[in-house]
Amino acid sequence: MLLKAGDCFLLPHGRPFRLATNLSLPPIDASRFFATGRNGGIFSWNGGGDFFIAGGHFAFAGSHASILLGVLPPIVHLRKESDKAAMRWSLERMREELRDPQPGGTLVAQQLAYMMLVQALRLHLGEGLRGGVGWLFALADKQMSAAITLMHGNPAHRWTLPELAERAGMSRSVFALKFKETVGKSPMEYLTRWRMMLAGDRLANSSDSISTIAQSLGYESESAFSTAFKRIMGCSPRQYGRNPPLASNLEEAADPAKELEPVAEIIAS
Repeated sequence: MLLKAGDCFLLPHGRPFRLATNLSLPPIDASRFFATGRNGGIFSWNGGGDFFIAGGHFAFAGSHASILLGVLPPIVHLRKESDKAAMRWSLERMREELRDPQPGGTLVAQQLAYMMLVQALRLHLGEGLRGGVGWLFALADKQMSAAITLMHGNPAHRWTLPELAERAGMSRSVFALKFKETVGKSPMEYLTRWRMMLAGDRLANSSDSISTIAQSLGYESESAFSTAFKRIMGCSPRQYGRNPPLASNLEEAADPAKELEPVAEIIAS
């Protein structure tokens, strides 16, 4: 991959990469050079002045992380001039905060980093992700996005296929087919999975009883809820509450071929 001035790239799966102007040179572990500039700061090499690179990493916790990371490609590369302009304000503001530390500067820099991540994902989505399968791709479609928003906004509602189709402004058959083609699951399968992800979060992070969680997600009986939960999450609600899986474990389980090999060789031009 060729990088030019102003380009932005994300590595959603956190895999290793090499960044160089000449890939024939032997790679050197970046931690040897950037140790003093980690966790917020600016590091100069050979006096600086030739280029400026901003980098960082995000740690996603909880099983919800796999929903996002699982549909992203190994590399998200933003290269359009309009995309770079949209990211430039946050980048320049972050550089000011790091170069001239002020009270609360670390917090400001962190929030700017979050903004840049969300903005990068927005721009990636806005490029027209045609042919992809997953909820992220579906958000680019107004009708599919409307249905997903309804399910996310009120998971306890007894949604039916006809009602979702009507709210999306489509016939039932066309809606069901398009949803399956775009999201990769039927509307009811997606709704059940979304409910179980919400349930898993509450089991791990609240003191709510299983029956309370079940009722809040539209299940009349704890038994029906537990059956659905085990089918989707792979264990009973009680087991999940005692030992919730880490997002990294879910990610690795979804990608058993994941190796510590460079995901990309990137030439900076």
